[in-house]
Amino acid sequence: MQELASLLPIVGIALLFWLLIIRPQSKRARAVRQMQSELQTGLEVMLTSGVFGTIVAIADDHLLLRIADGVTIRVAKGAVGNVVDPATRTETTEPEPPPEA
Repeated sequence: MQELASLLPIVGIALLFWLLIIRPQSKRARAVRQMQSELQTGLEVMLTSGVFGTIVAIADDHLLLRIADGVTIRVAKGAVGNVVDPATRTETTEPEPPPEA
């Protein structure tokens, strides 16, 4: 019985580790995989590298992404970090020059 009692803290730490680290991480990974499987042409996405673009075509493991007028790149589906919400999207403009002192 004492042997079981000595294992109890180790089991508790393992359970706590699973609840705080492994479970949330697997939920996030599942959500990303689901988002990547539901990609459609016409969606604006952001790659994990921070590049924004619109999906032009989708193949099995990659997609064509229009990042500017006349510029299309081929990227892996796994590179898509998230889909840009049109409601929160802001238009990018040229940065204003700093005021002269």
